[in-house]
Amino acid sequence: MFALPFVRNALLAGSLIAVASGLLGYFIVLRAQVFAGDALSHVAFTGALAAAAAGVDLRIGLFAATVLMALLFAALGERARADDVTIGVVFAWILGLGVLFLDLFNASSSGGSGIVGARALFGSIFGLSIGEATLAAAIAVVVIAAILAIARPLLFVSLDPAVAIARGVPARLLGTVFLVLVGADAAEATQAVGALLLLGLLAAPAGTAHRLTANPYLGMALSAGVALASVWIGIALSYRIAALPPSSAIVLVAGGFYLAALAAPSRPVAGVLRWMR
Repeated sequence: MFALPFVRNALLAGSLIAVASGLLGYFIVLRAQVFAGDALSHVAFTGALAAAAAGVDLRIGLFAATVLMALLFAALGERARADDVTIGVVFAWILGLGVLFLDLFNASSSGGSGIVGARALFGSIFGLSIGEATLAAAIAVVVIAAILAIARPLLFVSLDPAVAIARGVPARLLGTVFLVLVGADAAEATQAVGALLLLGLLAAPAGTAHRLTANPYLGMALSAGVALASVWIGIALSYRIAALPPSSAIVLVAGGFYLAALAAPSRPVAGVLRWMR
């Protein structure tokens, strides 16, 4: 399996995307922003179709759409945490634009939108070239470095915002940076697992970690580890079972880890606060 170039490319990109998604997912669950993460992953679909309709590289549309939408969510929410109603309205609007771009691209490409739409929705990790895999891995490294750099103040403002703000922690700036990182991760991960299934890679490993430990740094490492294991096992399963798409296999494995963690006692937020103090 490892002798095949497409498998090596998938593992290169998928491994680093998994670590980035696991780290970001830990904070997404902690900050109760799962709906925002879901919305940003679907915004990638609209961005890809917009780029296709404009005749430019799909990655330009992916990153432009997700980062701009992340900034919009941050601007519309208190302390850069938009409520579900705001996210839902913007989400519906952006999906409407996606349908428009789908029609425009379909009209200009004689039906070629089906392939682009399927790749954006479900990913194509086995179809990544070495250049695409290397670029995705490099972007993931930047995202990982950024989230680790802001991890401690982001933990503080996520768990006790009033005290954090009183001590001078820039809550809105941190929240904005965090959402931009989620947007960038959504853009790159869409190429691997697709916009439709990305939430599974963001939420399931993080949910597993939150149920197993109250230590935030251990939880971040566990979330990243579960996401990484999900990608590796999912790729192996998809390689062995030709009828099983890799994106589906990855999310199924991640969901399996979460189901296994349900047997363990949950660790409440209060436990995290006690750890930090």
